[in-house]
Amino acid sequence: MTKKTQIVVAGGGAGGLELARKLGARFGRERYDIILIEPHPTHIWKPLLHEVAAGSLDANLDEVGYRSHGHRWKYRFFMGRLENIDRQARQVVIAPMRDDDGVEIFGRQRVRYDYLVIAVGSVTTSYATPGADKNCIFLDDRGQADRFRLKLLNQCLRVSRQMSEDPASDARVRIAIVGGGATGVELAAELFNAAAGLRHYGLEVFDETRLQITLIEAGPRILPALPEKLAKAAHAELEALGVRVLINAKVAEVTSAAVITAGGEIVEADLRVWAAGVKAADFLKNIAGLETNRENRLNVRPTLQTTRDERIFAIGDCCACPQPGSDRPVPPRAQAAHQMADTAFANLRRLVQGRALKAFVYRDFGSLVSLSRYSTVGSLMGGLIGGKLAIEGRLARFVYVSLYQMHLIAIHGWLRGITLIAIGHVNSVIRPRLKLH
Repeated sequence: MTKKTQIVVAGGGAGGLELARKLGARFGRERYDIILIEPHPTHIWKPLLHEVAAGSLDANLDEVGYRSHGHRWKYRFFMGRLENIDRQARQVVIAPMRDDDGVEIFGRQRVRYDYLVIAVGSVTTSYATPGADKNCIFLDDRGQADRFRLKLLNQCLRVSRQMSEDPASDARVRIAIVGGGATGVELAAELFNAAAGLRHYGLEVFDETRLQITLIEAGPRILPALPEKLAKAAHAELEALGVRVLINAKVAEVTSAAVITAGGEIVEADLRVWAAGVKAADFLKNIAGLETNRENRLNVRPTLQTTRDERIFAIGDCCACPQPGSDRPVPPRAQAAHQMADTAFANLRRLVQGRALKAFVYRDFGSLVSLSRYSTVGSLMGGLIGGKLAIEGRLARFVYVSLYQMHLIAIHGWLRGITLIAIGHVNSVIRPRLKLH
């Protein structure tokens, strides 16, 4: 019996899930076997994690189950974490899986591949800042976002109880967010939006005035990816909400009670979030002898094939793809992962057909940052017209929401994607404003 050509996609983020869907839809199950390997049972779009953390978004309603999605689009889902690659045997090594109590569900396993696409995304890096890994919450996946939300609710309940017992109490929920990029800024604004709604869900004496949020940025301004004018507008909007914004404030240490800057300022905080800097996961560093850069990102050719193995591709945040005319690789953004999924799909088709591969060309369509219901700022068509088309307000909000809708269409197809968008509009009206459990 002739073996099927086996294409393995490791990582079910925005790029990996879109690629698995396209491969399954194109090749089916007759002569090809498409396998998606992912350690989590469901997918949530990573740019939405700050809303999950604040309780503004119920991930149970917006997540995508890999098993049902795979059944619909004719790929197989294997729940597990990529641990290593045996290039000689053409096998990926899957780490043992254990439940929450540490009991092993299954041991180390191997999955054969003819072609492998690594799409495991990125993780937040603390830059080895003392105490950061131990005393901060990161927002790299849904589990971490859920953890933050529960801790936030507990702190709000504590302050609400103190206020009920002592109306003159000056108790606050103190939150320090390290990193003035999109994640940190969006989280700061979303927290105020969520806090404003708590009074309608049993915390009658609690509101957003009881939040004490400090946003700490090491650089000279927040949102360095946006034009300075828009960054200043976002800065002013945050301060109008009540966020204290510190710039030129590199973090020297994080304790269990505070964030300490290099200048010696102590920012006391009940909750500490690290949202500064990204890198590829440590296990990727020189994995199976493949070439990586200092951020553990896999170096790839313009075709998205890794530099040392043409059967292995890498897409999304975990790959370092060269850009013509620049000494910096393609930036780790959701739009880059989406574009890479398209190119990887086209090149895998060309490979099995014996045709020449095409080079990936990154198109920067700009950046958008949502300040919850308060405002949205950004620039459109960034690299195409020099990043000069700045937008704010309702237009920016419309485009921001459209990005998620485009993601839904990319992973579900047009018919189901548009249906889910319509259902989402209904849910936004009838479902609770906050997730409190």
